[in-house]
Amino acid sequence: MGFFFHIGRYFSLLIRVFARPEKFGVFIRQTFKEIDDIGIQSLGIISIISIFMGAEVVIQAALSTDSPLIPKYLIGFTARQSIVLEFSSSFMCLILAGKVGSRIASEIGTMRISEQIDALETMGVNSASYLIQPKIVAALFIFPFLTILSMVIGLGGGYLAGVLGGLTAPSDYIYGLQIQFRVYDIIYALIKVEFFAFIIASVSSYYGYYAYGGSLEVGRASTKAVVMSSILILFISYLLTQILLT
Repeated sequence: MGFFFHIGRYFSLLIRVFARPEKFGVFIRQTFKEIDDIGIQSLGIISIISIFMGAEVVIQAALSTDSPLIPKYLIGFTARQSIVLEFSSSFMCLILAGKVGSRIASEIGTMRISEQIDALETMGVNSASYLIQPKIVAALFIFPFLTILSMVIGLGGGYLAGVLGGLTAPSDYIYGLQIQFRVYDIIYALIKVEFFAFIIASVSSYYGYYAYGGSLEVGRASTKAVVMSSILILFISYLLTQILLT
């Protein structure tokens, strides 16, 4: 029964979240603030993880194709497929679920236990829309850009690892990136990211919004938000892969 209770309360919250903003100017300012908090401040960790993951994928691909019968351009091809289809969408969103999701849940949870949300409700403000809607809109807007950036940096890191490490020639790597390239692969990755962005922002906000008690409960809410977001990301990734790629 607890599962269905949370499902019902989650969708009831979403109905309140997507009510029309009372002051559109305030909504725009809050959205740009969230874009900075959610996206711009995540550039560092995304860049570092992407460059090293791209390098690791290339090294593993090179070791797996260490045969004169296997063309060297497959290293670049493997790196592109791995990074574009899965790493820069699913894996990076799992990372962001930990970083962004915990921040959102902690921020809203702290406002709940300090009675700031109750104060907003007392003043007649739709606290769910005011606090959560800008976060969801900001995530939906900025996550695709972070994904594209992760793809570029990851493939660049693979190039550096492959060429500087003597694992592949620059021409072979670039040819591998180009061979059998489909724009649909990029579209597929961005579709997944939009679903993941909504999950991270909305689920984390849900757990933070209904956090009651003290600081310990806020910590538990953050942990639950990260765990549930990660599980849903993996589940939705499986479903979308079945629907969009098969």
